[in-house]
Formats: sequence, structure tokens, C-alpha cells
Amino acid sequence: MKPELSLLVWSVALAFVQVLVAVQGALMQVGLTALAGNREPQLDCTGWAGRAQRAQRNMIENLLLFAALVLVAVAAGRTNAMTLLGAQIFFWARLVYAPVYIVGVPWLRTGVWAVSVIGLILIFAQLI
Repeated sequence: MKPELSLLVWSVALAFVQVLVAVQGALMQVGLTALAGNREPQLDCTGWAGRAQRAQRNMIENLLLFAALVLVAVAAGRTNAMTLLGAQIFFWARLVYAPVYIVGVPWLRTGVWAVSVIGLILIFAQLI
């Protein structure tokens, strides 16, 4: 398996862990009954639980872009040292991003997100 695909799989695992953390935070704030309901009105968590939910949603949004780029690079036979570097940068930045967001460090969170975008750009650059 191409290492970029392995990093994609690990990124999916990271996204799943973030789902579990976000659900745990919501359970602690609103309880199982509210989570099992239709969520009307919308259940908005606050504090670290809300940040965990937002970090998880951000991961899903960025994972879509990462997956598309990696899958196209592999299918097109365009993987190289730069696509691997981009995938590594994306994964490690996203691994740092989640706890930084959950703890609530705004400028650092934005900086780490920007680093993950650089990883996406490196992969994209190899495809154009």
C-alpha cells in the first residue's frame, strides 16, 4: 500500500477518535436522552465539548479534501516524495490540531490548521 494511503487510513482513524471525544463531551453536557432524541432544538455544547464538536466537523471537512487528493494522486500514479511529505504534514498537523482546539488556544489552532493546508497544497501541486 502506498504510504499516502496509509496516512489516509490513519487520518480516518483520527477522525473517528475525534467523533468519540465529541460524543463523550456532549454526553457529559446534555445527557444520553437528549442525544438520542431528534435534537430539536439544536443541541449546542459549550466549553471543551463544543470545541471538540467543532474540531471534529473541521476534521471531516478537511478529510474530504485530503482523501480526494490522495486518491487521485495514487490512481493517477503521481505519488512521489512531495505527495508523501504533503500527506505526512497533513496528518501530523491534524493530530496536533484536535487537542489544541479542544484546549482552546485560538492563534495556535489557526497556525496548525494552516500547516495542514500546506500539506494539501503540496499534494495538489503534484497533480496540476
